[in-house]
Amino acid sequence: MPETLAAALAVPGLVWVFAAVLAAGLVYGFAGFGAALIFIPVGVRILPPEDAIAAFAIAAWASAATMLPRLWPQADKRATAWMIAAAAATLPVGVLVLTRAPTVPLRWAICALVAATLLAVMTGWRARIGGGPGPRVAVGAGAGLIGGATGLLGPVVILLNLASGDDAARMRANLSSFLTVTSLAFPLVIWAQGALTAQAVWIGLLLLPVYGLGTAAGQALFRPGAERLYRGSAYAVVAVAVVLGLPVWG
Repeated sequence: MPETLAAALAVPGLVWVFAAVLAAGLVYGFAGFGAALIFIPVGVRILPPEDAIAAFAIAAWASAATMLPRLWPQADKRATAWMIAAAAATLPVGVLVLTRAPTVPLRWAICALVAATLLAVMTGWRARIGGGPGPRVAVGAGAGLIGGATGLLGPVVILLNLASGDDAARMRANLSSFLTVTSLAFPLVIWAQGALTAQAVWIGLLLLPVYGLGTAAGQALFRPGAERLYRGSAYAVVAVAVVLGLPVWG
């Protein structure tokens, strides 16, 4: 067994990382969003933030096989493509912040961002935007910057899709397509900046089949008419993840 793999397997609390990625995959397959909101607050308690984010991004490659082929045909392709391109442009700037920011303040920022997004979504807040590519580019750029720094690409895009008035199936397709495609680039950006560790790669590869299993199971549970049920389930799991991820626990 390679030394780097043995070291990754010896990380204290790794079982909780596996539990978090399975829960993240289930919710992502079910709701089309929320995976990073669930995993990252827990992952940064066990691993350095850059390792937790890189490992999760590698694990999330599984959704390219389990989610993207089915959901991309249902998505608003033009709007989603604009957001993906803009996010890819600003992602390296966000990763630069990630690799230089102190760990504890970054953990607080991650938990605060997750909690604020959850509160906004649960209370029905809407961000009204105009038509055309401009707002989508702005949203994608913001998502890339925030996502690169915190691992959370979803919050800004979630609010945009809630404001769109699309039905649950279309919103789920848009969100999942954006998050899946951008996650493919995340580890490459981290590697290009010299911050991708062997530990993060091994843990990500170990998590990949677990995440894939979770997304496949969650997708099988999705029912277009059960919007209230799947939203409520996702909110509950995200709220627990925020509490577990608070730096006050050590």
